[in-house]
Parts: sequence; C-alpha cells; structure tokens
Amino acid sequence: MLLKIHPENPQQRLIVKVVDILNDGGIVIIPTDTVYAFATNPFKKSGVEKLCMLKKLDPSKATFSFLGSNLSILSEYTKPIPNEIFRLMKSVLPGPYTFILPINSKIPKILENRRKTIGIRIPDNKIVQAIVDTIGHPIVSSSIRVEEQLGNEYISDPELIYERYLEFVDAVVDGGPGSLVPSTVIDATEDMPILIRKGLGPVDFLDLIDEGENI
Repeated sequence: MLLKIHPENPQQRLIVKVVDILNDGGIVIIPTDTVYAFATNPFKKSGVEKLCMLKKLDPSKATFSFLGSNLSILSEYTKPIPNEIFRLMKSVLPGPYTFILPINSKIPKILENRRKTIGIRIPDNKIVQAIVDTIGHPIVSSSIRVEEQLGNEYISDPELIYERYLEFVDAVVDGGPGSLVPSTVIDATEDMPILIRKGLGPVDFLDLIDEGENI
C-alpha cells in the first residue's frame, strides 16, 4: 500500500490508516527530516520482531530510535536527563539529531539492548509528528539502507522504496523526496555528550559545551 501524505498538511484519515497498521503490529516505511525509515509500534512485540527480521538485527545488540513529537513524551522512557543535556536537546530539536540515552523500566523488554540505551529522535517532519500524536506514544524506527548493489546507500525516492519493499512491509508513506544523509548521532549517556556520527545538522554546539559555555 502506497499512501501519499501531504508533508505540510497531513491528511488525518491517512494518518489514522498508518496508526491502525502500527497498532496491528505492522511495519510502515515513513519519511523523516533525514532519510526514510522503517517504523513499528514498540508495544507490539510482533511488530518489533518483524522489524528485526527485516533489518537482520539482534534486538540485544541493536540500538533503535524512538521517534516522538516532543521531549516530554520521550523522556517518559529514559532515565532522568541531566539539565545540560536537556537544554542541549531542547535547543536543537525538532531536528536531524539522534540522542543516545539510558532507558528506564517503561521500555518494552524486547527493545532492551545490552547497553540499555535507546536513540531519541524528534524529526522536524509533520507526518511523523501527526502519527505520534495520533497513536499517543513514541514509535520505534530504523533507517532504510540498501546494502547490496547500491553500496550501502540510502534511497530518497519513495516510489523506488515502495517498489523495493512492497512485499515486506504493510505500507509506504510517500511524503516527498527524502534526504540521502542520516541524522547526527550524539551519545548523551554521560555528562559530556560525544559525537558518534556526523550526519545532517551542524555540531559546533558540542565545541561550546567542551568550552563550558551555555547553550
């Protein structure tokens, strides 16, 4: 199923279709403010298991991302966030950043990896925000990457994504062209944030933290 959803004014009836699929434990491919990603309902074990099979991931080793529409809804699933880290996150989110944070006991057991961490994302994307607001809790995601012929690259064209994955997922959301650059990943499990992967978005604010300046 290919669902064309307007990126600026998402049609609520189509958002509800996506949410119904997620609540049934299905897999949906969605746009973000970076690359397209697989998404499922973290509270549906069958959905997470399908996502792991699709990505060939061991849940105990993988670090998934929780996508939310605000920090409040996401912080319910992490240990208390230090004030400086919270201020940093608030200053750059929504945006193309993933913050790795320690989880708390509210995270579904199947998502507990050995490090007991999760990636936190608030994409600057109205479709994602509408899905999260409608389902009422974060959704779990993992970016799409083609590892065979295309040399470990991302795909930006939703119609090409649909052609490739239509047999493996329940729906693909066409929200317009995606980026070929993933999010910037920052490890925020300690007091001092550490850059893990440079993706979209500037990272000069990390230098300011090193120098002891306030964000």
